[in-house]
Amino acid sequence: MEQLFTIMRLGNREVEERSLNDSGPHVHEYEDLLIGMEGEIGHLIDFRMERLPAPFISFVAQGKPHLVKPGPKDGRCDIWMVLFKSEFIPETTFQLYANYHDHANLTLPPGQCFSRMPALCEMMYREMEQPIPDYAVVRQLLGALFTMVESERKKLEPDDSGLLKTQNITFKNFLKILEENFRRPEGVDFYAGKLFMSARNLNLICRNILQKSVSEIIETRKLTEAKNLLMHSGRSVSEIGFELGYNEKAYFTTVFKKRTGQTPTEFRQEMSDLIS
Repeated sequence: MEQLFTIMRLGNREVEERSLNDSGPHVHEYEDLLIGMEGEIGHLIDFRMERLPAPFISFVAQGKPHLVKPGPKDGRCDIWMVLFKSEFIPETTFQLYANYHDHANLTLPPGQCFSRMPALCEMMYREMEQPIPDYAVVRQLLGALFTMVESERKKLEPDDSGLLKTQNITFKNFLKILEENFRRPEGVDFYAGKLFMSARNLNLICRNILQKSVSEIIETRKLTEAKNLLMHSGRSVSEIGFELGYNEKAYFTTVFKKRTGQTPTEFRQEMSDLIS
């Protein structure tokens, strides 16, 4: 997907067409949110297959191997598919990882909150049909959608117990501290100290929850913000790198290219071309 944001509605015909082009389990470089009003999906993720009847919500983070097979139920299918790159709404997307790493699928009861979600999807769809879509409007609507999803998740998810609950609390506290400090040139010891624990234990928790080391998560957050600034500000590459704790432009460019396959300048130009 080259666009920053795409939204589509899958009915019976679209589902049939997709089944003909099924390529099996795959990984993609964008976030994927499915909201099902009618029909069902078979979802293979984290080496488990689940079948979700509507109404449901299914979230797949970028880079996560999965397979989704939408289909009709009682002869009907109506599913919104929202695809977006992480830099489109980085603040929300990064926080989602803590909640959805093991909660990709949610079966929801019909109700007032769920009935409003398709309305938000419809508004995003209509905005994207405009000759020149206003991405700021779409971003706000997507943020509101995630707020509703999170509200419903909290109602359904039972309290964790024991070690897992403690690890989740620690991880969320780590993310909160990271949000306040990721622009600084701080390493693992700094965050472990803030949490009154050893660097080793913090790394174990992060690998258990996100399958990434603390250093990888810090770098991911920095580069997510770098992408956001490259897209939405006129600052130079050197200024952006310095703001995020990279004292040398060359080092910032090297890290950015290693993780994204592009230099910051190439990324900025690609995003500019896509938006224009």
